[in-house]
Amino acid sequence: MFELFKNLGTWLTSGSQWAGQDGIAHRLGEHLQYSLLATLIAAAIGLPLGLLIGHTGKGAFVAINLASFGRALPTVGLVVLVFLAGGLSMLPVYVALVALAVPAIVTNTYAGMTAVDPDVKDAARGQGMRGHQVLFQVELPLALPLIMTGLRLALIQVVATATIAAYVSFGGLGRYVFDGLAQRDLVQVLGGAVLVAVVAVVLDLLLSTLQRFLFRHRTA
Repeated sequence: MFELFKNLGTWLTSGSQWAGQDGIAHRLGEHLQYSLLATLIAAAIGLPLGLLIGHTGKGAFVAINLASFGRALPTVGLVVLVFLAGGLSMLPVYVALVALAVPAIVTNTYAGMTAVDPDVKDAARGQGMRGHQVLFQVELPLALPLIMTGLRLALIQVVATATIAAYVSFGGLGRYVFDGLAQRDLVQVLGGAVLVAVVAVVLDLLLSTLQRFLFRHRTA
């Protein structure tokens, strides 16, 4: 076991391991590209849907059950299905990652909207605010902490799952996991897993810090 971790340390710190098209730096850039783009697409879909459901109160059944759908979604199966339908491209990977991220964003956005005190919304309407003004000037600002939490959860899930890009012969940190398994190289497999975990933790810490900074006055 000691020898394994020693070899892992050598693998992670070797200068040659960080250089070139197969180097850690390049694979890390690919992984971040897949993860961030998929999360942005999911946010563009999930945020308006969650805001609409939370504001109107209609479609709550959809929001509640999306969480269960996201947990039960067979990501690799979805990748294979889209791959068979659309051919070799990044489309299956992005479809799977977006489908994974949307439920967390929708459900947290909906939860944030429903957590807004009804008396606050009634007071806003009593002051003459129209529906869209109540949504964007009252409900959305108050719901933002939970919405940010949903975005954090979605991003971390996507980062952890973006290794599937290597399953259909593309890049990212998953390349080390799949290539290592094929070559029976345990050090490479463990190195890829460690890198994915570190990226997920670092991104979560960054978003958590940003969230605390943005809402520091509310908790003061």
